[in-house]
Amino acid sequence: METSSMQTLGAVLFGLALLHTFGAKFFEVLAHRHPRHAGLLHLLGEVEVVFGFWAMLLLLAMAALAGGPAALAYAESRQFAEPMFVCVVMVVAASQPVLGAVGRLLAGLARLAPMRTAVALAWLGLGVVPLTGSLITEPAAMTLAALMLAPQIFRKDMPEWLKYGALGVLFVNVSIGGTLTSYAAPPVLMVATTWHWDTAFMASTFGWRAALAVLLNASVITVLLRAHLRDAGAGADDGAGADAAPAGAAPMSWTVSAVHLAFLAGVVYFAHHPVVFIGLFLFFLGYTKAYEHHQSPLILKEGLLVGFFLAGLVLLGGMQQWWLQPLVSSLGPTAIFFGALGLTAITDNAALTYLGSLISGLSEQAKYMLMAGAVAGGGLTVIANAPNPAGAALVRRGFKDGSIGALGLLLGALPPTITAAFFFLL
Repeated sequence: METSSMQTLGAVLFGLALLHTFGAKFFEVLAHRHPRHAGLLHLLGEVEVVFGFWAMLLLLAMAALAGGPAALAYAESRQFAEPMFVCVVMVVAASQPVLGAVGRLLAGLARLAPMRTAVALAWLGLGVVPLTGSLITEPAAMTLAALMLAPQIFRKDMPEWLKYGALGVLFVNVSIGGTLTSYAAPPVLMVATTWHWDTAFMASTFGWRAALAVLLNASVITVLLRAHLRDAGAGADDGAGADAAPAGAAPMSWTVSAVHLAFLAGVVYFAHHPVVFIGLFLFFLGYTKAYEHHQSPLILKEGLLVGFFLAGLVLLGGMQQWWLQPLVSSLGPTAIFFGALGLTAITDNAALTYLGSLISGLSEQAKYMLMAGAVAGGGLTVIANAPNPAGAALVRRGFKDGSIGALGLLLGALPPTITAAFFFLL
């Protein structure tokens, strides 16, 4: 099969995967209407399954048209370190001792704030925790924030529009909150070495703008949420329930929390060395089994589903370079910003900046605009930023039909995206 035909096939399947992603909620509605086929429809309604499903069809089509060795060679040419890392860091960061330690810290800070503790916790979860993504990586920050906020904000009795507004703020804030350093945000990591962007450059060029946008976004949505947030005794004052031990568990030990935090630090430090962080993860699983009376069930299913989603995105996204790269290289600096912001919603901001790093002769202004647009648009869809599927998997049960609608997320993310764009374009 000719290369051009294979590229066209990849683009078509990528487009179908996007349509499936935007229509995933429709399959959940059908599942309730047609219980006889609910199992299959629920599967097709899982956003985390979509890209893996269409990536499988891509490889099968490649095998049928170009031969099995060609399909296998393409799959093995892709880099899957990021999907594996997101899966591992999700499971470790969501473990009970880590959540307990973070919950105690946030609850202590919230009690010092001159406002209701529940309101302060919401603001910390939507504002401060996303900024820690610059230190502990965006996937870890997303996992912690989503689990801390889920019982507080993403509840069945919360107005649906407020949940989408909070989710949009969370996704956008995590996307831009990782830009204070050169290693924590996937889109930054893709270009940091090639463009010689170190942490000092990121903090002075992007970081302060991102921090202002994050805090403003968090403040606005917290004001809108404040009347619906639960007070002490309803699960808000204890860090959104993160500090609560599982039923029948031993009292939380600081020693166990310290060991879990050490595992998390090790996984983050070796984020670009799968052999090491997978080894640490296996030791972590053994440790949690040995001290299971201090644990709640690990979110292995959610972590694996998110890893599957991102792996599918890697396979499908790798076939889009032929049209994305010429498009980006043909734009002027301002057009690059808005083009990157829009393209991020249908690709993935890390893939977009990686393709930008392959373009020779980009001016410094064009590089800035490409990165700014890519991270500003990282909350518009579930696929726009690598940590988004992790957050979606952890909070979607609180939404109607147990799924997140693409249109609702887009509308919820537009205001914080405009705020981020304003600060980046100053």
